[in-house]
Amino acid sequence: MIRGVQINVPINRHKCARKKLKMNIDNKKHPKNIIVAITGASGAIYARRLLEKLREVDPAPGEIAVIFSATAIQIWENELGEKPVILPPAKGYDNNSFLAPFASGSADYGTMIICPASMGTIGRIANGTSDDLIARAADVVLKERRRLIIVPRETPFNLIHLRNMETLTLAGAVICPASPSFYSKPTNINALVDTVVYRILRLAGFSVSGPVWMGDND
Repeated sequence: MIRGVQINVPINRHKCARKKLKMNIDNKKHPKNIIVAITGASGAIYARRLLEKLREVDPAPGEIAVIFSATAIQIWENELGEKPVILPPAKGYDNNSFLAPFASGSADYGTMIICPASMGTIGRIANGTSDDLIARAADVVLKERRRLIIVPRETPFNLIHLRNMETLTLAGAVICPASPSFYSKPTNINALVDTVVYRILRLAGFSVSGPVWMGDND
């Protein structure tokens, strides 16, 4: 049980009826197992939409491992007005315990997404401070030369922030700021958030039929 997070609780019927996301999967890039870490930066809606879209992927990843930091739970409740719920096929892990398979490089988890990523989390990873499961999992992904996607939600950046992100980029991570685009003319908050979420999914190895510049955005 993860304190403050509800796990494997059915959602409302109208949410269950959500249509499958149209995706073409590149089998060479398709991540088998994915780690999604949610930290204490503002922008919980990005994490919620990302988890929703990952549940709609067909074929689905072998596992969607989800980790919340303690502050992320508070931010989620404050911004979204609800407790976070981890729904199948996702599985929750305690950020204070290293008893998770992806705390070791021997486990087959090819992609980790940190969304949103706080500057504190970025700083700890950049400096090799594996003091919780999120930082340890990111360290493992980097040392194993796997895919680490970091989604910072901060503005403006100070020099420390920029240097930490430079360090992570040089180590092999992809920095994907939560900066929405507007060329698809989003008409509501979810459509705006999705312009970032689709970019994350593409970086994770999915070919998504979402907004594309000068493309067919239907």
